[in-house]
Amino acid sequence: MSASFCNVAGLRPTPGRVPAPSAVAAWFTLGVPGPMARTAGDLALLMSAVAGFDASSPLSIAESGTVFAGPLELEATGLRVAWSPDLGGLPVDAETAKVTADAPAVLAELGARVERVELDLSGAEDAFRIYRAWYYALCYGDLPQERLGANVRWNVERGREVTGADLARAERLRSGLYQRMEAFFGTYDFLIAPVSQVPPFPVDAPYVSEINGQSLPDYLAWMRSAYWISVLHAPAASVPCGFTSDGLPVGVQIIGRPFADMAVLRLAHAFERATGYGARRPPR
Repeated sequence: MSASFCNVAGLRPTPGRVPAPSAVAAWFTLGVPGPMARTAGDLALLMSAVAGFDASSPLSIAESGTVFAGPLELEATGLRVAWSPDLGGLPVDAETAKVTADAPAVLAELGARVERVELDLSGAEDAFRIYRAWYYALCYGDLPQERLGANVRWNVERGREVTGADLARAERLRSGLYQRMEAFFGTYDFLIAPVSQVPPFPVDAPYVSEINGQSLPDYLAWMRSAYWISVLHAPAASVPCGFTSDGLPVGVQIIGRPFADMAVLRLAHAFERATGYGARRPPR
């Protein structure tokens, strides 16, 4: 999300690709460390330094970060790319939708076979919110609540409401979603979609409360296009895709099957070289 709003590149790696030691939530995978940089090449350089095995991180992937030092050139001819403009029905700001609608043509020009799809990400919302609330209660529930911000306190309160049955439901939902997406990536090599449902908004606005006239229930809901992908255990790169009529940057996300981080970076590199948006300054 941050990379998209700043007209730079970003990578959310497969959980475990970058070690994340924790004495409190070592198996938590909704939040993972990953880089932001000017280009996909710089992302790969950063990943070559920070990725790798670390025994103190139980989900750490036993593969050296040197894999990211390899060439980024990609032959896109024949790649099977799925395009979802709304990730299965999410509201998307009209300007964002207009800009990201150009992404499929860019990849088709590179030789990929791009097909619009109707996604079934049902379960992602409930799974994310249950796990996230549990995490906040786990990490911040023992702290003096008066010292926490209002949003953190709200999250802690939601976490304290989570039951064992809720966690069981979240696990079932996420497991089913993972299996559906495993089958999906048997047909497609990549999924592309808007990074954010909205363009950058004023810094003094705490969050987005509506999209296209549709009211949102809370301060999290405008980020669904990003956090639904967080549930998938998949790598996703954010790449500059263009600008709104007001000159605000918009990004497209390139999502790959779990553990295919380098493949995602290669397609991101091909996309940015074909468009050059990341090298442009947003109009003033």
